[in-house]
Amino acid sequence: MNAQFEAEVVETEQITASSRSIRFSRPEGFSYIAGQFIMLELESLGAEDKIAKIAKPLSLSSSPTEDLLEVTKRLTGHEFSNAVLSLKEGDLIRFSGPYGSFTFQGEHEKIAMLSGGIGITPLRSMIKYCSDRGLTADIVLFYSNRAEDDIPFGDEFESLKEKNQKLTIINTLTRPGPAWKGRTGRIDAAMISGTMADYQERVFFTSGPKKMVQAMQLALQELNIPASRIRKEYFPGYD
Repeated sequence: MNAQFEAEVVETEQITASSRSIRFSRPEGFSYIAGQFIMLELESLGAEDKIAKIAKPLSLSSSPTEDLLEVTKRLTGHEFSNAVLSLKEGDLIRFSGPYGSFTFQGEHEKIAMLSGGIGITPLRSMIKYCSDRGLTADIVLFYSNRAEDDIPFGDEFESLKEKNQKLTIINTLTRPGPAWKGRTGRIDAAMISGTMADYQERVFFTSGPKKMVQAMQLALQELNIPASRIRKEYFPGYD
């Protein structure tokens, strides 16, 4: 059984209109691999003003190279999202973990990442880890979002790309504004094969809502990518 930990919220940040990051202290004895998740337990005001405890799995969007732990949640208006939104500096939170095998520490020379929206969180952890460690893995990220102002970690990825010559970011929008000059539409087999001549040489990581991950898996099957080179992580509760 994974250990239980308590941590103090250090800061919160609204990174887009619909996404919020919570950064908290790293408890003594807690270690993790980029891409893993925790079970975060929060308190919520339930029926008849009774305090109820609710727990949900959340990927760590922080990298093991960073001092603070971070989770990033899309705000859906549901009970757990509202509990996340109410967190403030100095609050104590409890969690268990880490969990999961959807991880990357530079063990493949070439990888491609396929994600949309808040499904980016474990991939942000991996990208930041590789950049901080100066690893030589060649990374191409395909990142789908609705609008330009709703891209979690968008500015940070552009900054990391400038420092890491092995990192390529492909942003695509499904509801672009008139000023958008980048890719449009959803990620599909044609976009993948048309962007990377060496796509058959890469290991693919895809994370996000189940429907999105399944669509990515079908696109990769269309490109004859074997299952042994596809890593996937489903995010429950977003479909």
